[in-house]
Amino acid sequence: MTALTASEMATLERAADTPMLAAVEAWAAVNSGTGNLAGLKTIAGMLADAFAVLPGTVRLVEPDPVESVDAAGQVQTIVRGDHLHVRVRPDAPVQLLLTGHMDTVFPADHPFQFLTWREPGVLNGPGTADMKGGIAVILAALTALEASPLAPRIGYDVMINSDEETGSHASAALIAELAKGKAAALTYEPALPDGTLAGARPGSGNFSVSIHGRSAHAGRNPEEGRNALIAAADLALRLNALKSPDLKVNPAKIDGGGPNNVVPDQAILRVNMRPATPAAMAAAEAALRDAMAAVAREHDVHCHLHGGFNRPPKPLDEPATRLFELVRDCGALLGIAIDWKATGGVCDGNNIAACGVPVVDTMGPRGGAIHSADEFLIVDSLPERARLSALTMLRLAERGTA
Repeated sequence: MTALTASEMATLERAADTPMLAAVEAWAAVNSGTGNLAGLKTIAGMLADAFAVLPGTVRLVEPDPVESVDAAGQVQTIVRGDHLHVRVRPDAPVQLLLTGHMDTVFPADHPFQFLTWREPGVLNGPGTADMKGGIAVILAALTALEASPLAPRIGYDVMINSDEETGSHASAALIAELAKGKAAALTYEPALPDGTLAGARPGSGNFSVSIHGRSAHAGRNPEEGRNALIAAADLALRLNALKSPDLKVNPAKIDGGGPNNVVPDQAILRVNMRPATPAAMAAAEAALRDAMAAVAREHDVHCHLHGGFNRPPKPLDEPATRLFELVRDCGALLGIAIDWKATGGVCDGNNIAACGVPVVDTMGPRGGAIHSADEFLIVDSLPERARLSALTMLRLAERGTA
């Protein structure tokens, strides 16, 4: 890879000089748990104002409705927050997609609400790494890019959704729409503390199986009942037995039951399945349906399936590998060692890859302990990753492809 040009160095200096820490502190001070609609509205407005410094259009997109099965077995519609979409130069020859999420896993009543310094340069706070720090990196890199002579060659869509932490059900269609025609995508989940990126990812699906049996008196005529709770437990064991190197299965919860003297007539099994490959995903869904049919037959109950695989597996194919190698080479020019490894987690990078677009989905700052009250951001990695993103996009503009 060729050495840095004077123009590139000027762009990288602008990216690093952007006041990202102040933005992270302001954004992380707003609780934006996925279910906190008021907090999401506030942070969406703050982000819309911040991204208005870029040319192009800024809009808030209404979320798609999301269905969920409650503890009583009823399908309910859940409302999510608006998503942010920024579009710049849609007719430019090189089109990129940059994504992040404004929601966190911490609800409005969670005790983890405040920012503290664990030590100099390490900021503890909700969403600091996952991923308000990542959003700050996006904005810094793009602001610097706009002053580059190469800017006219690059068009981009930025999508910051409000429901990534719960599976992006309300934003999946928007992601798929914006991924069309893109040369590459960058997603700003945090890198590991040592800077390692996530490579291949499994898929993920969340399922709710409603089981309907028949109630009866537990002492007088239990044989006339059909115990839905036992059927759910049997199904959980059958699904757990499907585990293999290519499939992780987690039966997570059973809702149901009631008074001790009544045979329970309803139960709901919640299960997560994570297949490593598309073939494993298809086999897992078929095995799930076969297990449901066997339980229904052997327990004389009715089983109804809700949910599906919302995150397809993300293998490292050749185009994705080339993009990772580009990021690695850009890192080398900046004195940043870049490596990647497979992970068991999932994110919007899965959805983007399923659209046939190469994606690196851990372009955010270094941090750790995400999804816990120990979450932390390594502050020095904000300018580091802003420079890495800016250079990656400049080199994509020159190459025209990943």
